[in-house]
Amino acid sequence: MGNAGSGKSTMAARLSADLRIPHLDLDSLAWQEVAVRRPIDDSAAMIREFVAANPAWVVEGCYASLLGVALPHASELRFLNPGVEACVANCRARPWEPHKYATKAEQDARLEFLLAWVRDYETRDDEYSLSAHRRLYDAFTRAKREYTGLAA
Repeated sequence: MGNAGSGKSTMAARLSADLRIPHLDLDSLAWQEVAVRRPIDDSAAMIREFVAANPAWVVEGCYASLLGVALPHASELRFLNPGVEACVANCRARPWEPHKYATKAEQDARLEFLLAWVRDYETRDDEYSLSAHRRLYDAFTRAKREYTGLAA
């Protein structure tokens, strides 16, 4: 878990490939379409189905409400917290994500909104915030690690 641009997707994809286990990007089930959030109960049901169907897995995202559904089944938690400016730089360097945006131009048009949102990570108090992630991390009682630099 972590802020947008923290390296969650990159780390999750590497773990999934290295361990040969499925990877669930919470963005894929949190949104019905760009800027239209799926009902949380529907997303939570999808997470429960994924966890039940897979004995081992990697789940990644920034949604504390949805992470809270997966964490009781998790053996390890990784909190990517490299700092806001590192996240901003990663967002600026992000390649086109065709699974999220129809065109690179559409993704680029949303970049300034994303950067403002990333910069508010430490001060807002919503499910995507540092405070929400810190609460999940602090409450998790199994293996956990916080990455305060960019993860390799």
